[in-house]
Amino acid sequence: MFIKSLSVTSGAKVIREIEFHKGLNLIVDESENQITGNSVGKTTVLKLVDFCLGANPKHIYVDHETRKQEYKLVKDFLIDNKVLITLVLTSDLDNGTDNIVIERNFLARREIIRRINGVELTEDEFEVKLSSLIFPEHLASKPTFRQIISHNIRYKDESINNTLKTLDTYTSDAEYETLYLFLFGCEFTKGNSKQEILTKIRQEDTYKTRLEKSQTKTAYETALLLINNNIEALNKRKSSFNLNENLESDLDKLNKVKYEINKTSSTIGKLNIKKDLIREAEAELQSNKSEIDLRQLEIIYDQAISQITSIQKTFSDLVSFHNAMIGEKVKFITKELPSIEKAIQENNNSLKRLLEEEKDLSSLISKSDSFEELEKIIAELTEKYRKKGEYESIIEQLNEVDTNLKDYNKQLNEIDNELFSDSFEQVVKTQLNKFNVHFASISNELYGEQYAVKYDIITNRKGQRLYKFSAFNANMSSGKKQGEISCFDLAYTLFADEENIPCLHFLLNDKKELMDDKQLVKIAEFVNRNNIQFVASILKDKLPVEINREEYFVVKLSQNDKLFRIGD
Repeated sequence: MFIKSLSVTSGAKVIREIEFHKGLNLIVDESENQITGNSVGKTTVLKLVDFCLGANPKHIYVDHETRKQEYKLVKDFLIDNKVLITLVLTSDLDNGTDNIVIERNFLARREIIRRINGVELTEDEFEVKLSSLIFPEHLASKPTFRQIISHNIRYKDESINNTLKTLDTYTSDAEYETLYLFLFGCEFTKGNSKQEILTKIRQEDTYKTRLEKSQTKTAYETALLLINNNIEALNKRKSSFNLNENLESDLDKLNKVKYEINKTSSTIGKLNIKKDLIREAEAELQSNKSEIDLRQLEIIYDQAISQITSIQKTFSDLVSFHNAMIGEKVKFITKELPSIEKAIQENNNSLKRLLEEEKDLSSLISKSDSFEELEKIIAELTEKYRKKGEYESIIEQLNEVDTNLKDYNKQLNEIDNELFSDSFEQVVKTQLNKFNVHFASISNELYGEQYAVKYDIITNRKGQRLYKFSAFNANMSSGKKQGEISCFDLAYTLFADEENIPCLHFLLNDKKELMDDKQLVKIAEFVNRNNIQFVASILKDKLPVEINREEYFVVKLSQNDKLFRIGD
């Protein structure tokens, strides 16, 4: 897919209409006395494209460095004037067929516009629809559409300064593993299962952390051993009192009942914590489920089929698949709920019975005569039994968590045995070798250096094995990071085409004035002859003579003609 056009409109008024072409597309700042960061809107053009591909609207009017400061003038202009951004993508810039028209505005609730090819979509449906149009064979939830296209759009610090780590700083190595196995065409059908198991492991770890908030399992076991010793000693002291037979029996019964009450109460509490964790996870998944009214789309989709004969799947299939996938995850996560709820009910019934029994025994004993010392022993025993029940319940829950973690890790190991088998590792090597042919060739042509991507099989701090991908200079010299990034993006486009992997054929780049003139000229020559659309924002007076030409400019901005023309 290429960018055909980007328009900024307010009602019938056209604020900007930007037409793109093959090869080099420059967004230039013509202001006099130019310095980096003139705020005329160069980077905002890139952000608007990203916005139409699902990015948060706040990126347009919030400083991406501070992430707090809002440009109120811009925000108010976009909202008050009901500004609409329209991005048109096409598979062929020459004949304009197979266009995807994306429309978004900055309003909320009923006034929000979030359309693809004229169809209004919810936030969740929007990304699913984009993915189905651009990556039709990718039906799994991971990697996400936004993750797949992250290397095509580079204006944030993470993507400007890193070749492969283009996502936010909170992204795990496991997610990068899934992303790059997909990008390099290393087919692995159990990627979703691995992510689900990792989610369950995180849940159990969180639950275990809550249970061990005060002490570790071994500490509870040690404390329980001491309590049992104390109970045995107290019972010996109590037995030395010369009491009637009935009182002795009733006291023993009362202590056992109190012990059972505390143990049952603690068990109910722990079961409710586990149920709440599962419900939270279920609610999060259910929030992603699509509730679209398919009947309203039937007429529109029939028209689409008559126009585009290549559509293989119905929109209903896509939505059903999305909902079915979420449904399976919900079933996977909530399969323990019936047994947990049954256990809670059974324990509540037991607790009710025990409380009645305690009430009867307490009433019976209170009518008996007892010694002051015996009362102290009984009070101590009661407290010891309470603690005993509490600790035994916690230990029981921790044993269950450990059993679950052992089971999940076993499942993870079974998946990893396939993922890290010699045969699959050979697939990874083969695909990387194919990619590196392009990467090394392009970097050698542009920089006289040879860059490559390698992988290492690492073990993270939780003992989980992962493929970790990284770029390096094959000449073992320091090289230039900006050059490495551009060469990677160019190489991936050629590699994806060679492997018939769907990809975006446009690359968005900010601050290209930081790149050496000679390399910028070479990149321009390369993309112009290789069916790649290279869109870059740059200060005009920093342009080398060879590409300081009108044919490369798609929009010219300045202090007197800023992107949104606010105030004109």
